[in-house]
Amino acid sequence: MTDDLPLDDAFEEHRRHLFGVAYRMLGSVADAEDAVQEAWLRLRRSRESEAAEIENLGGWLTTTISRIALNMLRSRSTRRTDSLEERLEHLPEPILEREGGGDPGEEVALADTVGLALLIVLETLSPAERVAFVLHDLFAVPFDEVAAVLGRSPQAARQLASRARRRVQGRAPQADADPAAQRAVVDAFFAAARDGDLPRLISLLDPEVVVHSDLGAGVLRSQGAQEVAASALRYAHPDRVVHPVLVNGAPGAAIARDGALFSIMAFTVAGGRIVQIDAFTAPDLIGRLAGDPALPDPGPRPPR
Repeated sequence: MTDDLPLDDAFEEHRRHLFGVAYRMLGSVADAEDAVQEAWLRLRRSRESEAAEIENLGGWLTTTISRIALNMLRSRSTRRTDSLEERLEHLPEPILEREGGGDPGEEVALADTVGLALLIVLETLSPAERVAFVLHDLFAVPFDEVAAVLGRSPQAARQLASRARRRVQGRAPQADADPAAQRAVVDAFFAAARDGDLPRLISLLDPEVVVHSDLGAGVLRSQGAQEVAASALRYAHPDRVVHPVLVNGAPGAAIARDGALFSIMAFTVAGGRIVQIDAFTAPDLIGRLAGDPALPDPGPRPPR
């Protein structure tokens, strides 16, 4: 290593970066945390004298966690098809943050590289394509190092990243740059739903807006402003309280019912309209997220 820090302290300096790499590759907080733990165990299994000889610990760890994530991706059962709807078998797990608690510029950068719209498209890539794209396009890892992770030639790694990039650019919508403007659109959406204003709702939605929901088995998908607006009116019950929250760096909402977290909704706003909504209601996920410190107190449960 390049400093005199103990091995565990040196690893901790890289933990956030390693989690970021693994989460973008795996789309799961739990899997990313497992990958980080495995990277630590692999480093620890090396004798400290051997670890001390690593000239670039950050690079070594990035390579190691990328190989771990690649193996985890390969172990998942995937179906190969050109249809995004058929290939998307689950939604990536969201990361929540309090709104207004950080630098708006950092929030925009986070949403650009870890937004749910991007992660959903990454779910449809092959393991090698995803690893190549994340390492090179999101973390600027040179292709010779990407090739070492994949066990391919640098030219093959370049081709994998290029193919993934074309798919991402063709399918992942680019959100507007101003978080405040995005929040205004999201707030207007909930206000129109609460007021039962169908024309206003439709005006806030892109004509080809897409909704992903984790209800039931797999991912349900609906499309079109009319259908989405009508659904929003059906679910706009007065007993549901909407709390603003950042979901993967973008304006979203935590919805409480009867004093308990009911769902998380993430929005992608482009051109001043909502182009994608990702809704999370699965009980196991909601149960894990309910204690997230980024969430406000949902309020007391009503007496029964």
